[in-house]
Parts: sequence; structure tokens; C-alpha cells
Amino acid sequence: MVIRAGGKKTPGNPAAVEKALQKAGLGHLKADIIDRSVRLTGTVETWEQKVRAGYAAAGKGYRGVLNDIVASEAPEAPMAEPELEDDALEGRSYDVVIVGAGVIGCAIARELSRYDLSIAVIEKEEDAAMQASGRNDGMIHPGFAAKPGTRKAFYNVRGNRMYGRWAEELNFELKRPGSLLLYRTAFHRLLVPVFKMRCRRNGVDGEYRSLSAAEVRRMERWVTDKQKGAFFMPSAGIVSPYRVTLALAENAAQNGCEFHFRTVLRDIRMEEGRIKELVTNRGIFGCGLLVNAAGVWSDKVAEMAGDRFFSIHGRKGTDAILDAVCGVFQTRISGMPRIFSGRSSHSKGGGVVPCVEGNLLIGPTAQEVPGREDFSTDAAVFQSLLGQLDLNKALSSRYIINYYSGVRAATWEEDFIVGPSDKVANLVHAAGIQSPGLASAPAIAEDIAGWAVNMLEAQGRYVSDNPGFNPVRTPIPSLRDMDAAERDALIHQDPSYGEILCRCEEVSRGEIRDALRRNPPATTVDGVKRRVRAGAGRCHGGFCLPRIIGVMAEEMGLDLLEISKKGPGSEIAVAETKTGAAP
Repeated sequence: MVIRAGGKKTPGNPAAVEKALQKAGLGHLKADIIDRSVRLTGTVETWEQKVRAGYAAAGKGYRGVLNDIVASEAPEAPMAEPELEDDALEGRSYDVVIVGAGVIGCAIARELSRYDLSIAVIEKEEDAAMQASGRNDGMIHPGFAAKPGTRKAFYNVRGNRMYGRWAEELNFELKRPGSLLLYRTAFHRLLVPVFKMRCRRNGVDGEYRSLSAAEVRRMERWVTDKQKGAFFMPSAGIVSPYRVTLALAENAAQNGCEFHFRTVLRDIRMEEGRIKELVTNRGIFGCGLLVNAAGVWSDKVAEMAGDRFFSIHGRKGTDAILDAVCGVFQTRISGMPRIFSGRSSHSKGGGVVPCVEGNLLIGPTAQEVPGREDFSTDAAVFQSLLGQLDLNKALSSRYIINYYSGVRAATWEEDFIVGPSDKVANLVHAAGIQSPGLASAPAIAEDIAGWAVNMLEAQGRYVSDNPGFNPVRTPIPSLRDMDAAERDALIHQDPSYGEILCRCEEVSRGEIRDALRRNPPATTVDGVKRRVRAGAGRCHGGFCLPRIIGVMAEEMGLDLLEISKKGPGSEIAVAETKTGAAP
């Protein structure tokens, strides 16, 4: 192995990198020190070897690890791009462009819409929250798990505190059931002083405390008999992650932000060390400042701008959703963390998580994968996921109504990358945002917006407040959450709310219609589901799907054959089976 120093002076330890790679049996690989980051190159056979090398180089004093090793048996899949090609954005210009419409990108857009700026969010998918932000367990972590002193710890606790205001202004449901870290053995009670010290160092809120096994049973009747007590943190919360993301997007749009979906960034044109123009499938347009919130592709965006000092790899997690009838079996989040069982520290270990809609969720798992958009589910992983049902004696696999996978954007250093670029004067990174990214989103967005305004003003662009900014978002009325009098009043005002199309979730025609008229609007069956939960019940649209696509075709002025599940290529119907008028 050869290590060459280059670029800026670095406080890192080249000898430590060499020793770690040798220990991992990968001494043939090369490590170059470039701009305070370590870049790994060479060839290995398996993906597991590439992962091993990435973590061997991490934690050695560098600001990032660039893992450019080629794994011959696991080539990296290219990014999936929309087929759309037009000039809708050609020649336009924005003060701020945000790449990515996940919870981080939408939160930043909403925070920046407080100012009198032209703002655009570009997203390659059909809708917001289609990747990690729509494929997680919805937990607002209390801040215990993050390593003290990291950006994760800082933003997690601060973001957790901000969720109450977010929920009030944006009108989404937030609950704080608290989290139980179950002890696997009585020995783990000896670690309670360590847990409390970690909470103090991270600034975790609430009266966190140790509970006996009997106290845990009084709190959760059906908890496993294997538990020997628990460490309880009351500040842990739950939300619907995709509905939070959409609420942020709607409020940002309400305050002037533009959303451009099916829009992929292909290149960045620079001028004198600054970003000048963005090249997309929908035209080339000007950009005063770029916010990199591109999730699993954020390192590629950084590379386009000449500021790639980190690399992203995918960490797949699989979750399973249980029928809403299981909601009575558990009210608090619970898990036996991996630190107790000696497994990988790159995951919190999963558990049982209540959902705000009343379901229970088990998961997630954690699996390092070469595919950044590999949302497939695996039989072996699913079987391991079922083991988490053992945390609650009332649960069994017969209650599972759906399961899915998401891919987290992990850096090899296992920390967030949040802040202005060191090399590009009009670039801000919000990258490597994996768990607890959902909990951290309010705080990350607040800081990114502050930096963006300062950077724009440093360029001579005076930034004033948006005089019409309204932080309050009015949600679509939810019939299932209303009492009889409220339902009666709404139906008298608009009879379409009296026609229930989705029986499992009690969703009316009026709610589906309103989802199609929002800004940004639902354009797919899954988009409707994310907004009003039509098709999210036990039958998963088995009864309501034909009615839903009928309303969509009518509202959108489309043929039934043009209605898709999640965008072009996923059309629900492929051909008519009957012709002629009914008798």
C-alpha cells in the first residue's frame, strides 16, 4: 500500500490507515490523502471487502473517506433517471436551488421561504418523500444513540425540541410515547450511570430513568418476559415521515417556493470557483446558491461542483407494518439495542414502534448494500426482521399487512455533513443524513437557511424577509379523525366527503380530490396514499383502487390507462378488456 499526501495540510494519521487496512487483510489497496480526506483505490472481489476497507479508513482524523475501490462482483448501479426531456426550466434563474425533496430538502425550502428569495427544489422522482423520507419508521429519536460530540448528537436533540412547534404550525400529528431500551440481562442495569451520562452529554430532554422489569410490565402489559428492565426516555416521538415531508413542501410552496419533479441534475457549470448554471433534463438555468440535499446521491452532486470530500454508500433497512388492530398491544417504542447484544454499532437494532395512525411497525434491519436505490426485500432479511416480534408477546407474523425497504445515505465516518463548502462559495451541503435525520431536520434546516442567507449577502444579494410568509399550513380534512358533529357539518358543506371510497382508512372522495389539487399535487396512486392514506389499510387498495383511479382520471383529465402507481412505467391498467356501452 502507498499513501501519498497532497492538497491541504491534514491532522489525520496515515500510519493508522495503513495499519487498519493491513489488519483487515486489504493491504494491497492504495490510500491517497487529498484535501484532508483519505481516498481509497484499488480492486477487491466482494462488496463486503469494500465495506470493510471503508470503515478501516474511517475515524483516523480525516474529514472524510472517499471509497473509490472497485468491487468486481458488485459493480455500482447507475442512478435511475426520469425519461422526461423538455426545456421547461431553460434560461430561468433562482436565488437558491435545493437538490432533493426529502424531509431535509423540503425543510430547508420551507425555512428559506421566510425570506424574499426565488427558490426552487428539483427532485428526480415523481413526488416528494419517495426515497428515505418515505421509507423509515417515523421515530423522532431522543438523542441518546448518537455519539457525543457529533453533528448527529447536536442536531438530533435540538431538532427533537423543535418538533412541537413544527407540528402546531404545519398541522401534522406528533405523539411522544417515549422509548424503552429493554435490558437483555440484569447486568445491563449496571450500565445505567453510563446511559445517564450519555444523555447529559448529548442534552437529552425529559426525565430519563431506569425501570425495573415489573415497572416495564405495568407500562406495557404484553412486553417480552425476557426483559430485565429498561431505560426510559420520554422525549422520543413518532410522526408519519412522508406526511411531515409533504406538509413542509406544501407550506414552502404556499410561501412561493417552486417544486420541479422528474428533474435530474446532470452537471454543474462553474465560473471562477462558483456555481453559475445547473444542467438538467429540463433545461439549463442559473443558480445563485446551491443546497446539496440529494440523499444517497449527495456525493455525486458534490463531485459535480468540485467539492467531493466524502462518499456515500447505501444501508438498506427493512420494516414491516402490522394491522391497526395491534395498536392496543403497545403504546411506547421498545427495542433491545445492538449495543447490548454485541452486534454492529452502525444500527440501533430496530424494535417495535407505534405509528401515529394506530398501526405498529417492526424494524428496521440494517444491511450494507451496493445499490443506492435497491428497495427490494429479501427473504432471509425478512425472517430476521420477524425476530423483533418477540419483543411483544401479543404479536405474530399473521398481523403483518405490508413490508418495505429503504436505503439510508451513510458516510464512512458515520456522521452528518452539514455546512458551507470549503471550496465553493455558493454551495451548502446537507449530506450523509441518515438516522436520526428525521428528528434532526428542523435544526438542520434552520442552520442551512442561516448560512445560505449569509452567503448570498456576501455575494452582494441583500436578503429581506418575505412579507407574506405564513408558517401555518391548513391540512386536508380527515374524516376519520372527526366526531359525528364535525363530519355532519363537513358533509353538508361538501357532499363529496360523505362518499367513502377507502373503507379501511375511512377516506372519502373529497379527501382524494383535495390531494390531487394540493400544491405540490398528488399525481400518482402512491401520491394520494401518502397524503390521505387511501389504500394504506389491510386490503391495500384491493377494494378501493378502481374508485381511486376513477377520481384521478376525472380530476386530472386523463384516460384510466394513464394513471400510474408511482410514475411512468407503473401504470395500473395496461389495456381495456371490454368495449362498447353498457346495456
